[in-house]
Amino acid sequence: MKKIEMVDLVTQYHKIEHEINASINEVLRSGAYIQGKSVREFEEHLRIYTGATHCITCANGTDALQIAMMALGLNPGDEIIVPSFTYIATAEAAAVLGIKPVFAEVSPATFNIDTHGISSLITEKTKAIIPVHLYGQCADMEPLLNIAKQHGLYVIEDAAQAIGASYIFSNGTVAKAGSMGDIGITSFFPSKNLGCYGDGGALFTNNDDLAKKIKMIANHGQERKYYHDMIGINSRLDTLQAAILKVKLTYLDSYINARKNVAQYYDKAFVEIAENVKTPVRAENSTHVFHQYTIRLNGMERDNLKIFLEKNNIPTMVYYPLPIHLQKAYTYLGYKEGDLPVSEQLCKTVLSLPIHSEMNDEQLSYIAEKIIEYYTLEYER
Repeated sequence: MKKIEMVDLVTQYHKIEHEINASINEVLRSGAYIQGKSVREFEEHLRIYTGATHCITCANGTDALQIAMMALGLNPGDEIIVPSFTYIATAEAAAVLGIKPVFAEVSPATFNIDTHGISSLITEKTKAIIPVHLYGQCADMEPLLNIAKQHGLYVIEDAAQAIGASYIFSNGTVAKAGSMGDIGITSFFPSKNLGCYGDGGALFTNNDDLAKKIKMIANHGQERKYYHDMIGINSRLDTLQAAILKVKLTYLDSYINARKNVAQYYDKAFVEIAENVKTPVRAENSTHVFHQYTIRLNGMERDNLKIFLEKNNIPTMVYYPLPIHLQKAYTYLGYKEGDLPVSEQLCKTVLSLPIHSEMNDEQLSYIAEKIIEYYTLEYER
């Protein structure tokens, strides 16, 4: 059996090697390594794919978050509402700008921000809400957008883990992750469903004025070279990465379907141990692109299973072992253990299993058998 990887980028590359190499060689022959033709082409293709009016690429997903906050005019002392159960970048980008993250609880079912608790967190200093489409499915955007409109707040969608996912509004309208808020962002980190071979990110907006600001901020605050009209940063997707992404975007839907098939395999395999292993809940109003397949463990120590699987050459990951509100870097905000019990409990019970577009039935069968075997051993003790 082929070695099991959390993400098998090498096998994925070999399947499209000729297309990738041809696209890279085109850039090498052009000599346009910064803001070359492939950047503009990829932006346009991704804009069409998401349905957004504008797509602006940048150096990485964290930069995209920072650029979004700068474009919206958020200032030191302002507050933004973010989930605590997510990757650090969502809060980090705010903290770097002197903006105060206010941490929201998440749903124990979908792991996405709990819209029911958002209104109680809004103060006169609140300027924006950042829902994170965690693990591959959209947060509940309709009520969140309504709350934001009611209170005059911006919405920045963190779609770094959910590119390609769709949200279904109550009137039947369908929108892609990242295209619903004032600004959406994504990441092209290599392990993402749409990943490059380095770092990269993008922002989406349907607002022409915001698009102009985003482009300027990402390019040193200039619209015309050497004339700087606003404070900006240097954050660009290089042409080689755009050339790679341009090819991989054509395969994104097939990658998503492959991940869905892996998820369905796991779902069926774990039916007999459903009392112990809670499989991912699919929201009724969102598709799931399964950036991660994350189970919750009931009535047992998560780390024991993780160790058992590692001994059997099955990698796993804990996304995330500590919620942001309890991270040392954010103690200045005054949060304490018990403030967000759902987020804290999830950090103790979640475990992500291998899932990617190159998995085969032999690997999946082995993983499922070993997890079931673990519980069999537990019962026999």
